[in-house]
Amino acid sequence: MKKVVAFKILLVLALTVVTTGCKKSSSSKNTSRATGWQINSREGGFQYNTNFREQETAPGLVFIEGGTFTKGRVQDDVMHDWNNSPTQQHVQSFYMDETEVTNAMYMEYLDWIKRVYPPSEENFRAIYHGALPDTLVWRNRLGFNEVMTENYLRHPGYGEYPVVGVSWIQAVEFANWRSDRVNEYNLERAGYLKRDAKVTDVNSESTFNTDTYINAPTLTYGGNEEVINGDGRSRRNVQTDADGNETGIYATRETGLISPKYRLPTETEWEYAALGLSELRSYNLYRGRKKYPWDGQYTRNGSRKYRGDQLANFKQGKGDYGGIAGWSDDGADITNAVKSYAPNDFGLYDMAGNVAEWVADVYRPIVDDEFNDFNYYRGNVYTKNAINEDGTVKVVTIDDIKYDTLPNGKVIARDLPGEIVQVPIDENETYLRTNFDRSNEINFRDGDKRSSRYYESFNDEDVDGEKKNSDTRKMYNSPKHTITRDEDGNIVREYDKDNNRTSLINDEVRVYKGGSWKDREYWLDPAQRRYFPQDMATDYIGFRCAMSRVGSKSKVKNKTKN
Repeated sequence: MKKVVAFKILLVLALTVVTTGCKKSSSSKNTSRATGWQINSREGGFQYNTNFREQETAPGLVFIEGGTFTKGRVQDDVMHDWNNSPTQQHVQSFYMDETEVTNAMYMEYLDWIKRVYPPSEENFRAIYHGALPDTLVWRNRLGFNEVMTENYLRHPGYGEYPVVGVSWIQAVEFANWRSDRVNEYNLERAGYLKRDAKVTDVNSESTFNTDTYINAPTLTYGGNEEVINGDGRSRRNVQTDADGNETGIYATRETGLISPKYRLPTETEWEYAALGLSELRSYNLYRGRKKYPWDGQYTRNGSRKYRGDQLANFKQGKGDYGGIAGWSDDGADITNAVKSYAPNDFGLYDMAGNVAEWVADVYRPIVDDEFNDFNYYRGNVYTKNAINEDGTVKVVTIDDIKYDTLPNGKVIARDLPGEIVQVPIDENETYLRTNFDRSNEINFRDGDKRSSRYYESFNDEDVDGEKKNSDTRKMYNSPKHTITRDEDGNIVREYDKDNNRTSLINDEVRVYKGGSWKDREYWLDPAQRRYFPQDMATDYIGFRCAMSRVGSKSKVKNKTKN
């Protein structure tokens, strides 16, 4: 009997030790639950940020918690566009600029380009000129607007006004530049880059690019691993601890310090954010009840304190861009300073009125929710890093800069020095995949061979190699203007006057959302959608940036059950 009791006691003790050991092992952040090895140890353990809590909100952004909503029209389609039928969509959590990108923000971008790629040098002149907004958009054949043409972009009186005259292509380039500058600053604060290297050590041959730093950090800043400090001493771009000991040469994604990129929001993200749905996310509750970014069916404030004030900057009627001066005035006749009107429930300003805004999507009349209802986006073009023969990534140098001439005659740089050259993906990435099968998926199920009524002869060719009127068979056969240069370098513009052209839609037109200072009340509805060529600009389209969220859906930390 005593032996049995003793055995039971020993068994309980053994189980207690084992259980305690298991709990200790599984609960330790620096002990692998896969192998039991130590993480982040000095003895060569796997280096990983086990203390990461959540993504830090990047400069200028506010958090948008994702969810389900009804994308598309909830009011009468008085324009008969038939391009925004209601669909149920789900959006992942993301971040978005609380205001439009302002003139002051864009001028910072231009100043950086001017310092790094001086337009006085012939090789760089097109880089700066390609980034300049088109200030001539303010001109009107029968209007006197020269004061805006000359002052709107640069005068401090308009510094906090939304930038306009920016094409979709330029907006994308600004977002890319902004991503690099923010990550460069984050790595400097963490000690991975020399303090103020972003200013003192940057030139056309020595720049910071996020993708290059991740894939080939030794090529960042033109391959400068050692930087000369002001005191003449050399210091490597390394991270050090409080005692001055090297703790790591380069940051990786595992550190959690490298932020996701700034980008244009997708159309679905923009519409979801504009509506500011804090509670009404049910399909039935939402239909017909949310017409604007604010509550209610009217454009004037209904609260006692601000009763009658306009809630947005828009055209109130023919020849009426601001109302009668005084009580009825909306505060602006052209654009207005950001934050001049109350934000929506997400904390976003001017999601209706002031300026319309570029979004990432290529325009199509129909949203294909039957194929996808999660993070919907049309415009995917998948690329990969170009690889040299020795297996390293191919980074652009000042001798490798290539320029593209857009259909409107504007010249832009395809890649900037320090960036990794991108090439289309091939069958090494697509073979036997079911989720994508080619590099360019813009026309998937709409405008490509599989969606044409002339499926069997979509791109048939004659014996001599000439296509059989393929342009008349395609779903979107928009005009194709060409621009070339003669042997003397002069630009030759040719306009497409073919009578067979039946559409203005092609793969180079992008969606823009929201009403502007030039639009009537109808266009303030976030569901409305229009399109414009991606290489052209206007005096009423601006933009704001977005950023994807990594990790949890909500900022509220979920409590794990014991």
